[in-house]
Formats: sequence, C-alpha cells, structure tokens
Amino acid sequence: MFHCAIKQEGVDIAFNISRAFEKERLGIHYFRTIDELLLLSQRFSLNLAVIAGKGDFLKEIEMVRLIKSHVFLAVIPTVMYHPDPTESILISGYENGVDEFLTGEWRARLFEARLGMVAERSNRDISFNPSTRMPGPGMIEKEIERLIKLEADFAVCYADIDDFKPYNDYFGYFYGDRVIKLTARIIRDAVFDLCREGFVGHIGGDDFIFIVPPSVAGQVCENVIKIFDTLIPYRYDEKDRLRGTIHTTNRKGEMETFSLLTISIAVLINQRGSFKHVGEMSHMLADLKKYSKSLKGSNFVVERRKRY
Repeated sequence: MFHCAIKQEGVDIAFNISRAFEKERLGIHYFRTIDELLLLSQRFSLNLAVIAGKGDFLKEIEMVRLIKSHVFLAVIPTVMYHPDPTESILISGYENGVDEFLTGEWRARLFEARLGMVAERSNRDISFNPSTRMPGPGMIEKEIERLIKLEADFAVCYADIDDFKPYNDYFGYFYGDRVIKLTARIIRDAVFDLCREGFVGHIGGDDFIFIVPPSVAGQVCENVIKIFDTLIPYRYDEKDRLRGTIHTTNRKGEMETFSLLTISIAVLINQRGSFKHVGEMSHMLADLKKYSKSLKGSNFVVERRKRY
C-alpha cells in the first residue's frame, strides 16, 4: 500500500497525485498541521508528503522546515508544488529541506516521473529501516545525543524479541518479516498512545529502541508486553499455538524445543545529566539486555545504577 499525505491550499492536486501512482494501491490522507501529519505517520507508513499552494507560500515552507527538523517525520520524502513561485520561494524551499519542488502547470508524465523518483530514492535511504520505515541506527544515535546535549531526563528502552531466529528458520523469512512489522507497530502505538513526543527506532532485525520520559517508561513497557503477548500466538499454526512450542534447529544445528516468542526490554534512565555520551548508555544497555533476555517470558528491566 502506498500512502501519500497531502496539504493543499488554493490548489487541488489530489487527482493528479492519484494518477501518478495509479498502479499502486493508494491511500491519500489530508493534513493541515504538523500534529495532524504526525498522527498520520503513526497510523500509516507514509511514502510521500506533498505540500501544495500558491501566493507567498511562507506557511508551506515553514511546514517543510518543521517536518525536516522532526526526528520521526524527517524520513518522509517531502515534495512541494507551486504554480508560479518566485526564485526566493524556490531557494527557501530547498534551503529548508524539501526533496523535490514542482512548479508551473501540472505536466503529468514529467511530474509523475519526478514523484516516482523521490519515492524510490527514499527506499534506498540508509537513515531508516526499509522494512518498518522507522529511523535507523544513525538517527537513533543522533536523537540520544540531542537529548544528552539538552540535559533532558529520558528513558532509553531497548526491545528485543526472544528466540526470533528459531521462529524465522521454522516459518521462513516472509513470516519472520511479518512478526518484525507487527512488533514495530505494537511499539509505535504503545509509545505514541502515552507520549506524543516519544521516539521509536529500528536498530535492525528484531531489535528496537524507543525513547520516552522516565515517568511513562514503565507503563509503555507494560503495554508493549501485554499487546505482544496477546497477538503473537496468532502468528503460529494452531497446532503450535495449542502446544505452546515449536521444535526446530538451534544455533548449533541441533534440534531443540522453543517456547512461543516473547519480548524483553532493557530500560536505562538518564536523569540530571548522569550520562555524557551515547557510548556510556550503549555499554550499559547491552549488559542489561543480556540480563533481561535471561529471564523467562516477556519482561522489562530498569537499570537503577548510574554509569559504570
């Protein structure tokens, strides 16, 4: 499904956009504010944002600036359309981060090709995970560095699916990828239900990071676990679900019995500037993750010590 978010004022380009992607299963969504776009991004994996208007275009350019300065929205390819922009409008659009600027009368074949190019280019962007369309390791690190520099209080939560490899080997890549996407959605919804300013990133594979205020970290983790444990059994065949196990090879190539998938979350809290750089937090999270995965079933563990 190709999802396109549109903000238009004084012009109507939704029909043209639908023609540009007529070969896709297309979902068109409208927004007026940055908050509305953020809500759309939480509900759908947006492939494109198009901002169209005429006149001085100042509000539209400010919208692009807000999108490209937002750690979660910045990954969405953003296109502007103005029928007759001045040179200063064009320059300002590019200076504020627009990925493509379309001008003049709508030239169907040319604009369709340029829109398609922008959408395709985003799929090759290494700054976010192509499977879940979440910020990847680079953006995760930048967000943590930003919060440390602000001396903010925040909790970094490292979520990891237990025994995912045996599941992937047993059912195959296609079904493993469905579990990854489901987990991404569970975490994203749990975070944004309680914390609109939260951050969710995908390190890769079955590893995720989410960042929230310390005051809601426990509740978010509990919600993630509750929803995960409710939905995951339905990613198994009925016979496996009723038995509660699968029998497949382990990392040594030996047959082993594995329980249904669970999720472990390591939580590290930065308060009053207790950490000075990402490396300190990464080291402690790695140790804490090993401990949380050693526990039986889905769980979350909060590190109470300061840096070491």
